[in-house]
Amino acid sequence: MEARAAAIADGTAGELIWLLEHPPLYTAGVSAKTADLLEPERFPVFDSARGGQFTYHGPGQRVAYVMLDLTQRGRDVRAFVAALEAWIIDALGVFNVVGEMREGRVGVWVERKGAGWSREDKIAAIGVKLRRWVSFHGISLNVEPDLSHFSGIVPCGQTEHGVTSLVDLGLPVTLDEADEALKASFQKVFGAVEAAPPPV
Repeated sequence: MEARAAAIADGTAGELIWLLEHPPLYTAGVSAKTADLLEPERFPVFDSARGGQFTYHGPGQRVAYVMLDLTQRGRDVRAFVAALEAWIIDALGVFNVVGEMREGRVGVWVERKGAGWSREDKIAAIGVKLRRWVSFHGISLNVEPDLSHFSGIVPCGQTEHGVTSLVDLGLPVTLDEADEALKASFQKVFGAVEAAPPPV
């Protein structure tokens, strides 16, 4: 990923998005606090150059590594993060899920309500890095992961909110269906794409 981002910055490679699925693991962003890793022996822990704190990646979660040239797209970091959020929100809309942004909280949230209660749960995380105005790392969307795996960390440093997924919301969405929604929504927000072979 970093090699590709460097090649994009050098003008020797085109922009690229990888859609992938990790085995269970925790990653620590540059703002991660040691105390937020509650179960350090549970899964492998990887230090990451991306922004943010601790997060979980694993089966049933779609991770998108986003390598885009912001020199060509406007050198505005806030606008780029907002575009990533808009991408996820539009994709969630395909499944009639209302995703929302929250001031001071990066990522995409859903409001859940019941008889006499309501809460906000995070359904997608964002953690990016820019080098020479090329982005890498990206987003993760919870489609059908084991949500108990998040209990080994304080996800993104948030203790007062929960984590959810499309399946947890009662929607039997597959990763393939989520991919189709993400691809279509990406083109609405960022422009046309072409299929590329998987990395070797």
